[in-house]
Amino acid sequence: MLYYLFEYLNKALNIPGTGVFQYITFRSALALILSLLISTIFGKRIINFLRNQQVGETVRELGLEGQSQKAGTPTMGGLIIIIATLIPVLLLTKLNNIYIILLIVTTIWMGTIGFIDDYIKIFKKDKEGLKGIFKVIGQVGLGIIVGSVLYLHPDVTVRQDSNYKAPMVQTENVIHQAPLEEKSTATTIPFFKNNEFDYAEILAWTGEGYQKWAWLIFIPFVIFIITAVSNGANLTDGIDGLAAGTSAISVLALAIFTFVSGNIVFSNYLNIMYIPDSGEMTVFIAAFIGALVGFLWYNSYPASVFMGDTGSLTIGGIIAVLAISVRKEMLIPLVCGIFLAENFSVVLQVAYFKYTKKRFGEGRRIFLMSPLHHHYQKKGYHESKIVTRFWIVGILLAIVSIVTLKLR
Repeated sequence: MLYYLFEYLNKALNIPGTGVFQYITFRSALALILSLLISTIFGKRIINFLRNQQVGETVRELGLEGQSQKAGTPTMGGLIIIIATLIPVLLLTKLNNIYIILLIVTTIWMGTIGFIDDYIKIFKKDKEGLKGIFKVIGQVGLGIIVGSVLYLHPDVTVRQDSNYKAPMVQTENVIHQAPLEEKSTATTIPFFKNNEFDYAEILAWTGEGYQKWAWLIFIPFVIFIITAVSNGANLTDGIDGLAAGTSAISVLALAIFTFVSGNIVFSNYLNIMYIPDSGEMTVFIAAFIGALVGFLWYNSYPASVFMGDTGSLTIGGIIAVLAISVRKEMLIPLVCGIFLAENFSVVLQVAYFKYTKKRFGEGRRIFLMSPLHHHYQKKGYHESKIVTRFWIVGILLAIVSIVTLKLR
């Protein structure tokens, strides 16, 4: 909203200094500061409200040191992240940008699913929360919306070769230059020189006109990514500061990708896919990072509040949509390496337990406990040490992800 106000002041009234709002870098910095202030200043009030409403965590007895002391700690703290993200976004972004619209929808959609889950756990006294099938339906629904919009919306275009000069074409006896950007389901494969891959190519064997069926591959893949990443973030939210800290690191890496992909000069220099209007997502990411860091003020050990599924599902959904929008979903195993490890630890643990129970009549385990962070807790590591080391690994993975811009 402020963006449009200052745009009017600049163009209509020509007031000096108002043109600074045209710059993504300025608005991103402002969004970061504003979200950080909102999450830290008003976060305490939200925590007190949750405590007064007796929105406390019921901690299962897992045999972990210090676990019982966490019972009663306010949860649903993801509301702090959502509020501190959306307010700067509504004030400082171009609200007619399709990528911003998708991210706002994702935030509200996943936040609602998480809120319902937390509500059932707390007020209905059902430790299982929202049934898994309904969570999956919600994630699939969002995947269908995001995939369909990215596939069909006319503003979602790419230019795979930023040095490409469009040919001259003739329509209705008028010669003009063809559009530089085009609709495409292309994505980026890291570490390869000619690293663009089009999902439509998977259907090339069907013959001529296969491109029009690309949605059969693209949309299910979007659904899979959103479901996997949101569940990964949900599993990572197990000890104080882990999910918020690792997410902030991952999102910071994605901020660099969105900025360079949406800037024709940088995309040309780096020889990467230019995605018009995607740079606006940098403002959203800046607000999101500020919200996550501000939330860490209260969520670091010992936590004054837990994010709950309200926060973790929202975080995962946002990260997934960001990666897909900027055509870097193939980098998710690197950017979200911690989420992946947490997911795999659960899958491996369950699969191995079932296999050994069937084979030997007795279930065996790979880890002392899953997800992975609980394994290290069982080994006697303090929560703070586990979180710090996971952050370090996350930073290394983020750096490697950023290096892929030139390392091919």
